[in-house]
Amino acid sequence: MKTHRHEIKITTHERLEFVNITAEVEAAVRASGVQEGLCLVNSMHITSSVFINDDESGLHADFTRWLEAFAPYRPGTDYRHHLTGEDNADAHIKRQLMGREVVVAITGGRLDFGPWEQIFYGEFDGRRPKRVLVKIIGE
Repeated sequence: MKTHRHEIKITTHERLEFVNITAEVEAAVRASGVQEGLCLVNSMHITSSVFINDDESGLHADFTRWLEAFAPYRPGTDYRHHLTGEDNADAHIKRQLMGREVVVAITGGRLDFGPWEQIFYGEFDGRRPKRVLVKIIGE
């Protein structure tokens, strides 16, 4: 069995931002030489997410609106986490909602996606360097 590890480095321009990382994950799969296996993609930070969905701007705007309605960014408010001196409780909650990682099958040396599926990094406490782990295993 082969294994391959790759890190994607991301710095967002906004506090909340979605970045399509599909092409870089696909490049890691090609570099791995794995033809049949699995590809794990996970955020290595507790205030960001990796998820699969459609690359459609209206949908991403809906995600943003929904996440802000559910867990709004409100520094200095009643989030208990802010009592520790932090101001990012909303980002931790958003990460729980959007998920930590995805696993995609590799078939014939390619990510085995359904129609319209793309891999995204979701940043909820941004504007500083972050990492995404891509771990590939298989034959």
